[in-house]
Amino acid sequence: MSTLVVSPALRPLVGSVPVPSDKSVGHRALLFGAIADGVTHIEGFVPGGDNLSTANALRAMGIDITIEGSHAIVKGVGLFGLRAPAASLDCGNSGTTMRLLSGLLAAQNFKSTLHGDESLSRRPMMRVLGPLRSRGAIVDGTPHPTKAGEVTAPLHIGPLADDSVLQAIEYESPVASAQVKSALLLSGLYAHGVTFVREPHVSRDHTERMLFAMGAPLKTMGTMVSLDPAGWNGKLHAQNLVVPGDISAAAFLLVAAQLVAGSRVTVRHVGTNPTRTGILEIMRDMQAGIHVEAKGDVGGEPVAEVHLHQTPTLVAGRIGGETVTRAIDEVPIACALAARASGTTRIRDAAELRVKESDRLATMAQVLRQFGVQCEEFPDGLDIEGTDAPLRAAEVHSHGDHRIAMTAAVMGLIADGPTRIRDAECIMTSFPKFVGTLRALGAEVAVEE
Repeated sequence: MSTLVVSPALRPLVGSVPVPSDKSVGHRALLFGAIADGVTHIEGFVPGGDNLSTANALRAMGIDITIEGSHAIVKGVGLFGLRAPAASLDCGNSGTTMRLLSGLLAAQNFKSTLHGDESLSRRPMMRVLGPLRSRGAIVDGTPHPTKAGEVTAPLHIGPLADDSVLQAIEYESPVASAQVKSALLLSGLYAHGVTFVREPHVSRDHTERMLFAMGAPLKTMGTMVSLDPAGWNGKLHAQNLVVPGDISAAAFLLVAAQLVAGSRVTVRHVGTNPTRTGILEIMRDMQAGIHVEAKGDVGGEPVAEVHLHQTPTLVAGRIGGETVTRAIDEVPIACALAARASGTTRIRDAAELRVKESDRLATMAQVLRQFGVQCEEFPDGLDIEGTDAPLRAAEVHSHGDHRIAMTAAVMGLIADGPTRIRDAECIMTSFPKFVGTLRALGAEVAVEE
């Protein structure tokens, strides 16, 4: 296991840097390209561990995927061209891989099993399996060790009987979840009847944008999306896709720049899909020095250069409602911002964070306290009391959660001594060059094996 040692920043962070490709878009480009007709070319694809889990699972089902540098080529086999895997499919740490594959594999005439690492094997899967079962899928999981009625990986899927088909479904999701929505839409490509999904707020819509561009019979209206295969020819058309930079990765660099006095940082080619930009609005509301310079669209996804010129004063605020839905992955780093804001920042409506790679509310409360920041934990959020004093140097365990590890590293930049983050190799799942990028901006970060 590796440990990061982050020294207090002695000078401003300065520079213009890229970030990894958006793994949410990357997952979908691989999956949809695999079941399309023709060859899909994906530019700007620089995968971390999660995207590689999706690629390797598809390869195990006969999909030819070549990744060279930042270019990936996926030779599609059509909706019905997947082959039965010879062994259980390893989803690694990727909940997106497991949940989206569940929807795709639920419609196949072969049996499959999905497993993951220790962290993924604690995450709840009934939210996907329940609605898939209700439309006729044969899906089952492993009883959750601590939650009655819940299941987790390994998941056992199919096969559908020869005379069985997936049925229409009208599903009202209790939570806004792009993974649940995407699993149902993927299964809906094979269903007899319409798939309706309604959410309390609009979750990230990369699936809808990409499937529609590839020719799927999909419509959206507010918080509802429908897919009606009646009259459709059953073909997704291969595309030339461009993956934008990941706003979730960019958020760590932008917040780091806001925390370190005098910093001026630009993050290039960042995806600014409006269902993902909650963190930018949070930063603006807290009076961070952020500016978004739009650069048009790539592959149906808006992109921008995002500039951060550090401002001397941050103001506490309230983070909740649909903003949390659009910033669900960025809430941990928003906590770091709140630690420096004047007043008490209140985060609510974030109970979903308790079922991520770690219980992110409980873990972030622990991390904040280790740095000397006062906070109070609630079932669906945190109250964080900001301070303008240097944070207390801490020794933090990541709990195998890449976003916790990176948040702790950013907070270490304004501590009163070196901060150590243990079990930091989990960062590779989403931001393999995180340490190198911080160093390029002027931070002092060492890695101990």
